[in-house]
Amino acid sequence: MAALSGPRNALVDVPGLSVGHADEAGLRSGASVVLFHAPATAAVDVRGGAPGARETDLLALENTVERVDAIALSGGSVFGLEAAGGVVAGLRRMGRGFAVGAARAPIVPAAILFDLGNGGDKAWGLHGPYRELGLAALDAAGADARCGAFGAGFGAQAGQGTAAPLRGGLGTASALDAGSGATVGALVAVNALGSPLIGDGPHFWAAPFERGAEFAGLGWPARPDIAEGGVNGALGAATTIAVVATDAALSKPQCRRLAIMAQDGLARALRPAHTPFDGDAVFAASCGSVALETGGAEPTRALARLGALAADVLARAVARGVFEAASARGLDGLAPAWRDRFGAA
Repeated sequence: MAALSGPRNALVDVPGLSVGHADEAGLRSGASVVLFHAPATAAVDVRGGAPGARETDLLALENTVERVDAIALSGGSVFGLEAAGGVVAGLRRMGRGFAVGAARAPIVPAAILFDLGNGGDKAWGLHGPYRELGLAALDAAGADARCGAFGAGFGAQAGQGTAAPLRGGLGTASALDAGSGATVGALVAVNALGSPLIGDGPHFWAAPFERGAEFAGLGWPARPDIAEGGVNGALGAATTIAVVATDAALSKPQCRRLAIMAQDGLARALRPAHTPFDGDAVFAASCGSVALETGGAEPTRALARLGALAADVLARAVARGVFEAASARGLDGLAPAWRDRFGAA
């Protein structure tokens, strides 16, 4: 039986977190934040050959801090890492953070994607816009279940290694694990070298995992056009970055395994994935108290099931982000959206 989607089919179906976004059309970029209502256990898995990140070493299993206050995703390449600074400042204002004596240090891991070549105003001098975008995304955090080209995905482009790239975007999806009763959700900014489409489209590689018609309901083509290698265009800087979260009670090593398994969702939805030009990174977080089965090997079996579900959910989120991206008409420097090329679903 297929897993049921959550009521909003979004990361915010997972209890204990909020999602916020901020972007600037003139900049062709933005930032997104996942805010945990209480510190969440977290880990990360990085598979791309060109990652850009902050506080990922802190999430290594041998290191001390296990819980994070928020996770930031941003455009802007290395400049976008400043978005996490804005989130840290906002969290400090809220009184959040890891206690070190009388001081508090908010813990905000972050990852960035490369959107510096998509047009827009990038001449910001010594003081870039991303710190303020990160703070604005934090201030906007709520039950945001949208998909499309906004937040960290505003200036993203998918299939950059093909002859016909598309406007990328921010996608989200969720599912309920019937075995444990836990919810797993994903939020992803799609700026990939690989394509989300089979051949020239319009069909999505993620079609076998689709629920209803969440990304057009086109299914699988009768004769898939699969080019060897899957890269036929110019190569450049890319990256797909994501957060998967669950209300299952997981340890830091279990979160790491969830992130590893969720990475398969990128390979299911993008071809190719994890290239030398991508910075693919998936954060995984546990922000709830739903217990996995107890006794013997049952918790491990339940974790395996949850990880498999996370990969499916992430694949769906990738396709939803590209499918829902608004028209790029009037935004010089951006590739056309799926809807520009194939029309309304």
